[in-house]
Amino acid sequence: MTRKTRGQLYTILRYLVLIIVGFFMVYPLIWMVGASFKTNGEIFSGVGFIPKAPTLDGYKKGFAGYEGMTLLYFMANTYKFVIPKVIVTVISATITAYGFARFQFTGKKFSFAVLLSTLFLPQVVLNVPQYILFDQLGWLDSYFPLIIPSMLAGDTYFVYMQIQFLRGIPKELEEAAEIDGCGIMQRLWYVIVPILKPSIVSCGLFQFMWASNDFMGPLIYINTVAKYPVSIFLRMSMDADVGFEWNRVLAMSLIAMIPSLVVFFAAQDSFVEGIAAGGVKG
Repeated sequence: MTRKTRGQLYTILRYLVLIIVGFFMVYPLIWMVGASFKTNGEIFSGVGFIPKAPTLDGYKKGFAGYEGMTLLYFMANTYKFVIPKVIVTVISATITAYGFARFQFTGKKFSFAVLLSTLFLPQVVLNVPQYILFDQLGWLDSYFPLIIPSMLAGDTYFVYMQIQFLRGIPKELEEAAEIDGCGIMQRLWYVIVPILKPSIVSCGLFQFMWASNDFMGPLIYINTVAKYPVSIFLRMSMDADVGFEWNRVLAMSLIAMIPSLVVFFAAQDSFVEGIAAGGVKG
């Protein structure tokens, strides 16, 4: 067997293994799509994803809603705080990271150590003090507790991620812009931000997916059903007294996933570029 033939066989075997592993990873989602068209009894009859008697009952009941509020209504509630949260996260994380990466100031090392230390704090530890604070500010039963911390660079992971990218950008680019008369914000906007685009897209995409799937935050701070996001609405649709209508739950979950999938595939190229660049520079 020649070296070329061995290389071809190795390549075929490698891709075959990847296809098999990928299929097992994606199969739960494929099964979920098929199960949304099954009856509640058929869902537990086997692991096959093709329904024997396809039905749209799950989707019809899913759009029936709750007291006049439909699934689309609760999805709209979700993006009332998700979109502002993504925007302020990207802005605050980029500005804060730029300050730490490029400037020297008193207490910088201590401030950076405190910033990183918050990464090791579980969110459950912060729930009680944050709840008391937001209660005193009168922000309960609103979306402010979900948005304002991100506006103040409270999402430490994204700040740290941006700092790592900034460390890989030559300072000479900013020095040249400074010689041309650019101020601090002009250098940030015209020089740094275009180079940081893959990192910014990754930051926004992660925040979009995490905020869209957030369950505990809205559950703690929002008390009015009319303000609930779709994550809590899905939980409300599970009635333990009469039994779960799993085709309805799966159908609503699939519909709720569509915006995240659209955003991911739209930003896929920049996201992959950002992750790859971060892996090299980190």
